[in-house]
Amino acid sequence: MPEPQSRVATRSHPVKGWINWTALIVFGAALIWATAPRAQEDIIKSHGYSFYGDLSYPADFTHLNYVNPDAPKGGEISIAFVGTLDSMNPYSGKGRAHLFSVFGYESLLAEAPSNEAVPADTYGEYYCLLCESVEYPKDKSWVIFRMRPEAKFSDGSPVTAQDIAFSHNLLLDEGLKSYADAVRKRIPKVEVIDDLTIKFYFADGISRRSLIGSVGGVPAWPKAWFEKTGLGLKDTWIENPPGSGAYVVKSVDLSRRIVLERNPDYWGKDLPINRGRHNFDRIRLEIFSDDTAAFEAFKAGEYTFRRESDSKKWATGYDFPKVDNGQVVKSELPDGAPATASGIVFNLNSEVLKDRRVREAVALAFNFEWTNESLQNGLFKQRASFSQGSPVMANGLPQGAELALLQSLGDVIEPSMLTSEARVPHTSKPERLLDRRNARAASNLLDEAGWSVVNGKRVNAEGKPLRLNFLFQSASSPTSTAVVENFVANLQTFGIDAVLEKVDSSQFTARERDRDYDLLFDQYPAILGTGAGLQQYFGSEAAAFSLFNPSGLASPMVDAIIDASLNAQTREEENAAMMALDRALRHEFIMIPVWYKDSHWAAYYDQYEHPEGQPPYALGYLDWWWFNADKAAALKAAGALR
Repeated sequence: MPEPQSRVATRSHPVKGWINWTALIVFGAALIWATAPRAQEDIIKSHGYSFYGDLSYPADFTHLNYVNPDAPKGGEISIAFVGTLDSMNPYSGKGRAHLFSVFGYESLLAEAPSNEAVPADTYGEYYCLLCESVEYPKDKSWVIFRMRPEAKFSDGSPVTAQDIAFSHNLLLDEGLKSYADAVRKRIPKVEVIDDLTIKFYFADGISRRSLIGSVGGVPAWPKAWFEKTGLGLKDTWIENPPGSGAYVVKSVDLSRRIVLERNPDYWGKDLPINRGRHNFDRIRLEIFSDDTAAFEAFKAGEYTFRRESDSKKWATGYDFPKVDNGQVVKSELPDGAPATASGIVFNLNSEVLKDRRVREAVALAFNFEWTNESLQNGLFKQRASFSQGSPVMANGLPQGAELALLQSLGDVIEPSMLTSEARVPHTSKPERLLDRRNARAASNLLDEAGWSVVNGKRVNAEGKPLRLNFLFQSASSPTSTAVVENFVANLQTFGIDAVLEKVDSSQFTARERDRDYDLLFDQYPAILGTGAGLQQYFGSEAAAFSLFNPSGLASPMVDAIIDASLNAQTREEENAAMMALDRALRHEFIMIPVWYKDSHWAAYYDQYEHPEGQPPYALGYLDWWWFNADKAAALKAAGALR
């Protein structure tokens, strides 16, 4: 099953928030109220920021540990996008834009425009990029960024503190409501001290967690461009504002392709944090209507790198001659990040799904074991947790620091949480799609919930049928389609009037934003540590309208655990809170967890290279891989590439 496309661009660090893997590039920062003691005004000045103050890279580091600092520059990498695009503005919450539309933008603290971690070998650490230093008092009540005088936009104009303040305020005025509402309350003032110095003030009586990382992640846009064009975040862009990043948009045809070019005059190319990165001269995106067409185009050499998510293709589709003769490399690379929490999401605002018994019955229609063996070649493991395979995954009964935390939160914690083992998915028999034992259990649950069988259909006391619509992207792979079709078939066997609504990418995005569905395949970020984005994904404050909370979860218990995590003063306290959060989210049962794998599946034409040591938190093919010109020439001479 392919991962759902991002609703908006995010500053996503796969561990930096696995939510702040996420200090969301822009929006994923709903900053959270809590209490924190005032400390003495001892000023800390550093080349980076970590909440606990423990940076892995010293001030004089020469390059990130996992890159090749001498990687050659040049060549092209090309990838595919399946679906439809209609904008180059991902910040408005309207339309559908690709990640490429944010590649050109940098922020005060370093990030990967490719939506991956920087650094990709650490957790919860941020290093200066547009800034040269960050200063804050011990109580973190404010932060000052001193900016690099050499930083400039691609049009040659300098990046100034005024641009940062303008970008911050533009997001408040025209960005996502969930972001703006939260930030206004938590960051009451931004002050431009001079052209290269900016100060953010944080409100009293709130947690300091993620505040510095969040303001450090605001994208830098040129104030002059917006004033000249009269455009704003609410408008549809095809031509983007100039950015300060390593790549600029060369050409855009939203029905066919987007091309980025590395800026030869990029101001930051010699910074230690950038050495060995941004190695390709061109990055090309080819747009296809469906995954079958995209795969055939890859085989024909129309694009050169494919990050595979379809297990059937991975198991049986790569038997074409170019793989056999070595022109295409099929590689599995280790993935040390917790598995993305993907699955079939319940819309908790759907009247029929508010009854937990109905959700339990619906879940029993999913047969992981049959799906994995019959449709996915046995390549996956069943996911149970929002922190799968990590040290903060909840297991068994709560105990130790986790139990103490849950008990300290009082009546807001449901008593069964303290006496029950962490929820795990049901098991099914793999021999046939419909597990009769699970079907009987589902029938009993539906009976209890008041949905009796009349003429083979589930109806309530008023005779109204139990109807569910499953919203699904028509451009998905055949394997993905088969998975959900068989799930829906089991629901129908249960007597549920379930309909699979296949819509194109644009319709899917619009209806998802409107929560016009009962079920859909979607994802939440995996959880490894606390961060500001937790509230926007799982909190009640923005539950009614957050684009990042497709279930609409609003749970006082989850809110209390998030607040406790943001007040953690040690990693041990934070880990206990994350374990409690994983347990609580599984208890709330907002989705049917599906599957995961612990490696990256990558297929590419044999003209790319990467360092031997793979960092745990990113694949990095658009970041620190590089082009081998001799191998590329051999491929072209052999006619392997178009």
